[in-house]
Amino acid sequence: MRFVELSHVIEEGMTTYPGMPGPELSPYLTFEEAADHYAPGTIFQIARITMIANTGTYLDTPAHRYADGHDLSELPLERVVDLPAVVVDVDEAGTGAEAFVDVDVAGRAILLRSGWDVHWRTERYGDPEHPHLTEDGARHLVDQGAALVGIDSVNIDSTVDGERPAHSLLLRAGIPVVEHLTGLDRLPGTGARFSAVPPRVVGMGTFTVRAYATLE
Repeated sequence: MRFVELSHVIEEGMTTYPGMPGPELSPYLTFEEAADHYAPGTIFQIARITMIANTGTYLDTPAHRYADGHDLSELPLERVVDLPAVVVDVDEAGTGAEAFVDVDVAGRAILLRSGWDVHWRTERYGDPEHPHLTEDGARHLVDQGAALVGIDSVNIDSTVDGERPAHSLLLRAGIPVVEHLTGLDRLPGTGARFSAVPPRVVGMGTFTVRAYATLE
């Protein structure tokens, strides 16, 4: 079994989405301070991180878009763990239903591979003209029963305006969305298994994940 890393590293002050704050890392308990709490020679450190939920590679649940949608604490594991993956190559234009004509979507993690992750942590990454999924593309994935949809871009929707049809359709159907993936170039079109698991947090609709694939 081979593991393929598909998530970005989280670092102090990094920008994930333009205009949103980066994470702040600080010590809660240092090795030096721990010496006063434990037996001689036994020390630990405990760190603190302050960040918004939309940091690094993250997963959206329906509660991210809908007040009545289920949150992270209610996310079914079968939606995010060990899913058969289908990697679909996309370009800088919007990806519509035509991209999935010959794709077996049902029960699969559909991963949109644009290569946009090469712009990570540059001004280009947040360009509103980034690769994205169109409304009819999202509707097709919903109708065909996709389990999860991910993309290696700044947003699964176009951000040239305030409309978010892909988020709206996918999340209303209970299909998790993973954004800011990376490393999809190391995956075959089919044959990989995909996982992206967030913590169970009540009242939150989005959180950072460790996304990865396994290959036989």
